[in-house]
Amino acid sequence: MQIQSSFNDEAGKLYLVPTPIGNLKDMTLRAKETLENVDLIAAEDTRTTGKLLGLLGIETSGKLVSFHEFNAKEKAPELVTQILAGHSLAQVSDAGMPVISDPGYELVQSAIAANIAVVSLPGPAAFTTALIASGLTAQPFTYYGFLPRKKKQQTDFLTEISRQKETAIFYEAPHRIRATLANLGETVGLNRQVVVARELTKLHEEYLRGTVAELIEHFETVEPRGEMVVLMGGYVESEKPTATLAELAVVVDQLVEDGQSKKDAIGQVARHAHLSKKELYDYYHNQPRE
Repeated sequence: MQIQSSFNDEAGKLYLVPTPIGNLKDMTLRAKETLENVDLIAAEDTRTTGKLLGLLGIETSGKLVSFHEFNAKEKAPELVTQILAGHSLAQVSDAGMPVISDPGYELVQSAIAANIAVVSLPGPAAFTTALIASGLTAQPFTYYGFLPRKKKQQTDFLTEISRQKETAIFYEAPHRIRATLANLGETVGLNRQVVVARELTKLHEEYLRGTVAELIEHFETVEPRGEMVVLMGGYVESEKPTATLAELAVVVDQLVEDGQSKKDAIGQVARHAHLSKKELYDYYHNQPRE
């Protein structure tokens, strides 16, 4: 066990500074003051951070250094050397909290190893912002970051967590949300409650609440836009099927579009909706649909 109660008195400090996830008014006074006073600011994207600092009236000349996921391992020792030399350093990501699905872990680890004080400032994070307004159980919950992108890896992961009873939260990009919802239907079932929160704290903020089937149907006709937080309700033993045949048919269409045969897609959807395959087959092939 490592107990760190004293630090290198000659070294500077590492400040982990959150930035707004959308609305610039969410910048705290303490965060602004810290960025004004530190010697260096390690930024995920210096252009993005430069614009933010400019809007806040903070001078950036000579302070901004690049620190992102592709150079983090090489850059962290250099930044620690600067802190050990007495320079104070703030680390920021493009939006939200450093380290949370953003760069920062390597730098924090290196600073701790060098006996440098690490100061974490509180601030906005998209997943907690979405959670408290989702209507789903707020505790316990598990945050998973970004889901695997490849279909098999994603469905294997979703199958693994499908019977967990806590709320599950992950981030998703708009161009992948349809495939992810289809994979949720395949693994956790079409009747599981989900919430998709998009454009949080911005002008077009929106919470879409419903079953997996209902969200799949929604995005059949609405073009997904904006970065998204997906929240999935926990597994409930007594969960009753709620998806209609029309909603199930839309899911079949999505799976067919993703490359499955109609026969396999109907069988899969019927199984997860607790229906007979014949009932869904007859509806799918005989009911007129747009």
